[in-house]
Amino acid sequence: MVALIDANARGVWIISATPFADNGDLDLESTDRMVDYYLGCGVDGLTILGIMGENTRLSQEESIRFTARVVKRVAGRVPVVVGVSAPGHRLAGDLTRAAMDLGAGGIMLSPPLGLRTEDQVIGYYDSFVGEIGQAVPIVLQDYPPASQVWMSVATINRVIADHSSIVVFKHEDCPGLRKLTRLRADEAAGLRRRVSVLTANGGLYLMQEMRRGADGCMTGFGVPEMLVEVCRLFHAGDVEAAEDLFDAYLPLVRHEQQPGFGLAVRKELLRRNGVIATARTRAPGPALDATDRAELDTLLARLARRLAEMGRTLPTAAQ
Repeated sequence: MVALIDANARGVWIISATPFADNGDLDLESTDRMVDYYLGCGVDGLTILGIMGENTRLSQEESIRFTARVVKRVAGRVPVVVGVSAPGHRLAGDLTRAAMDLGAGGIMLSPPLGLRTEDQVIGYYDSFVGEIGQAVPIVLQDYPPASQVWMSVATINRVIADHSSIVVFKHEDCPGLRKLTRLRADEAAGLRRRVSVLTANGGLYLMQEMRRGADGCMTGFGVPEMLVEVCRLFHAGDVEAAEDLFDAYLPLVRHEQQPGFGLAVRKELLRRNGVIATARTRAPGPALDATDRAELDTLLARLARRLAEMGRTLPTAAQ
């Protein structure tokens, strides 16, 4: 049975890496292990073919093949959201239809480069939803550093109000805490229906975002067990324990958030954990050198000591 994403989405929706072999081909055996690992961490959903999934470095055929492998391995246990953002409707629409036919739980869609006005953003979503129909659940991605499109709260409200298929708002604007507060305030005032808000940026601002009304995160991190436990503690009402655990990991979270470079760190953590065979990214992607790996060793050693002081152990990465 296909699990669809909806406006009640909460917790951790992990942004999946895309494993590659040493020759740069898709590594589908590592993909199976990675899916098993993410599910074993207790994530609430998977999001594939995002920016950290190197979506722009895959062909359309590879994107569909990777989607098929992930959806088959997940086997309906959690929803799988597929990033379909593309410069034009044809590419995005074709991938949307293929993903949903394969059993995806929804799509993630960011406005494309080149939109300069609020009317253009509204028109883009009007035309795209008109093409694919209202039955496909959509995660509206707001990531200005990548899209170069800045959406006001008023525009976001309008797009959500106009399309019932938009059930999740992925909040990646930075700084964006006040934006998040305004979005929730507008809901409370009855200006539009409620949608799930999941945040990103590697979880860097996760605690503040959840305090301001986020339902969880749709992001990646090399030790996803931490994100899962932090969200569970927060939703159980133990906010201080959630803060304390997050604080212990913060140096590693910060290190992984280096623009352009962080993907190599995340993949190295997955490799050390035996999840993926190599930490390779596709050219011209980043790679760690010996100094980078030693730096990561130091961060992990410090994290292990801090966790020991808290009566905890480092889950599995780099053990």
